[in-house]
Amino acid sequence: MSGAGAPQAGNIDGRGLNVVIIAGTWHEVITDGLIAGAERVLNAAQATHRLVRVPGSFELAVAAQAAFAGGADAVVALGVIIRGGTPHFEYVSSATTDGLTRVSLDAGKPVGFGVLTLDDEQQGLDRAGIEGSKEDKGAEAADAALRTALVIRDLRG
Repeated sequence: MSGAGAPQAGNIDGRGLNVVIIAGTWHEVITDGLIAGAERVLNAAQATHRLVRVPGSFELAVAAQAAFAGGADAVVALGVIIRGGTPHFEYVSSATTDGLTRVSLDAGKPVGFGVLTLDDEQQGLDRAGIEGSKEDKGAEAADAALRTALVIRDLRG
């Protein structure tokens, strides 16, 4: 598992930022851990935020698009896609990544990417930020979304 070289997190002033966390509903324990990590970061930064649930990772992009249309400054997209015995994993992973990238670029606003693409459930548990996890990808996605929203706000003056 790669965690080496990760940027330092924390110490973000997110006051004035409106962030929407959008999370799928598959793999509840993992997803709930990702949500908790994202909420912890957003609360510490004092960013305004709300949680929206969608059926799965494929639906994250259209919900992110709606969040931006509704005035969000950033989105934190959280989902879990576990490889199975069919090509479904590749299609959903690719469509989710491409869709979120397109929405972010079209809106000119950041999407914190917290979609886990995994070979098995244990990899997700190791990254979910729950007790015994080695990483907290929900927190990392929220941190990235906040930092990028602040850079964009600064660049736009």
